[in-house]
Amino acid sequence: MARTREFDLDAAVDAAMEVFRSKGYEGTSIRDLAQATGVGSGSLYAAFGSKDGLYLAVLDRYRQRYAKPLVEMLRSGEDAREVIREVFVGVVDDMAGDGQRLACLIVGASMERAHQDLRVAERLRSTTQCVELALYDLLAEGQLRGQISTDRSARDLASFLVTSLQGLRVMGAINPDRATLMRSAEVALSCLN
Repeated sequence: MARTREFDLDAAVDAAMEVFRSKGYEGTSIRDLAQATGVGSGSLYAAFGSKDGLYLAVLDRYRQRYAKPLVEMLRSGEDAREVIREVFVGVVDDMAGDGQRLACLIVGASMERAHQDLRVAERLRSTTQCVELALYDLLAEGQLRGQISTDRSARDLASFLVTSLQGLRVMGAINPDRATLMRSAEVALSCLN
């Protein structure tokens, strides 16, 4: 008879996320994950199959925790320019306020794992595409309402803004100075004029 799982899977994934964000995939050992989650390595393997399986679960959770609220925010506003500004300010504030300089898991996974693991690459693509699609919808509506310049297509603007957001996360990990990050954000936002 199979043993009943004696730990909270969600809590284990959340704890593992923080380890992967601080140490990266390669720098994280099963021992690190067991210590952070409070779950034995055998139980982690039984639940997730492998370190890779836990990492994929972490990427899925990251999408739920960070990308989904961002998409909801993009779909919540009437004024496209204002909503997009709020998103950029939120990213800058997150980066400037993160005293630990924890990496964005999407950026870290892109640099460390996406080129060698198609499952990771697909999850990252799916996460960034859902943000880009929400931006596209907001931008297209904003263009119809005259809130956003029509000099560039909504599709091109959405792609550029996702790239800019991820670039802010990279630069924020290097230098989390709010004023510096806001200057870059303002340049990106100027494409909406």
